Amino acid sequence: MRMPLFRKTKRWGIILSALLLSSLLLAACGENSPSILDTHGPIAANEAFVFYVILVIATIIFVGVESVLIFSIFRFRERPGVPNPRQVHGNLTIEVIWTAIPALVLFVVLFFTIQGLYQVSAQPVGKALNVRAIGHQWWWEFYYEDYNFTTADTLHAPVGTIVHVDLFSNNVIHSFWIPQLTGKTDVIPGHDNQKWFRADNTGEYLGICTEYCGTQHANMRFDVVIDNSDTFQTWVSTQQQAALTPAAGSLADQGAKLFAQSGCTACHGIVGVDVKGYYDPAKDCANFNPAPTDSERCKVGPNLTHFGSRDMIAGGVLMNNKDQCQPGHLENCNLAKWLADPQGVKPGNDMQIGPLTPTQINALVAYLESLK
Repeated sequence: MRMPLFRKTKRWGIILSALLLSSLLLAACGENSPSILDTHGPIAANEAFVFYVILVIATIIFVGVESVLIFSIFRFRERPGVPNPRQVHGNLTIEVIWTAIPALVLFVVLFFTIQGLYQVSAQPVGKALNVRAIGHQWWWEFYYEDYNFTTADTLHAPVGTIVHVDLFSNNVIHSFWIPQLTGKTDVIPGHDNQKWFRADNTGEYLGICTEYCGTQHANMRFDVVIDNSDTFQTWVSTQQQAALTPAAGSLADQGAKLFAQSGCTACHGIVGVDVKGYYDPAKDCANFNPAPTDSERCKVGPNLTHFGSRDMIAGGVLMNNKDQCQPGHLENCNLAKWLADPQGVKPGNDMQIGPLTPTQINALVAYLESLK
């Protein structure tokens, strides 16, 4: 006996609907995706608390409403011999109840939301690490106002210390977010914003841009590295030093000469090579179109003084796998891939470089990775 066409179509409709809903549920799941519920700082913890409050309230309402609905469907379903129910044209008590309860629920949610906003916006009193975050297309630059040096793609801070972040953009709107440490704040041209966060545990935390800012928006990531105080101070001391000069005649020395002669210095600065000192990109180069007297200092691309110590390349689109970048063996070296075809790796970025020979790439990799 063959199954009726209607029943077969209905069965497949249910299966396809279940698959679609499952795909939507799992669409945001990823192996390395940070969770807003895996909190490691007070701001993230406050935001998670508000989420749980709303989740509990919503769950209670959903279970209550659905329970009454299911009960009514079975209890008052039409059955043979049952007369039509009595028609009721109004009940003041019920109407007051179903108006008052939602209003009360909304006031409870409003209370916890306002409380959360206050806790997030009120920066604690105490010494803070001041960092200026500059959103480029498509990478993040971090200028340490207290120590006068700049880095790219990675933000370092000591554990338990308040980090005050000034947010700046001169191109389009970005949004600064570290899910496990703090919430989202827009980075708006012409309207500098501020935020703060504090990490309670050492470790590495992923930061992302959450405002669509162009074709490579998804590849505008950064790392937040939380160190203990001694490790952080050691890192700061290293970052304040000028770039190391490679040994004369070495492969890195050949790369340094190629770097200076091939036009790389037009966009990238290296302290001790083509830049005399660090600068605040947002203040000294607010328009990134500097006057001739400032052309040595203001650069479009990341400062590369200590590139070899960084873990990310080009806004996190590649990891700086230094162990795979041995001279003459660059098959799996991400930096070599980036230098060979930056537009192929990250289309639309500002990196414009002519074709390089394998020998030139080998020398540049050796030099850049030597800049610890």
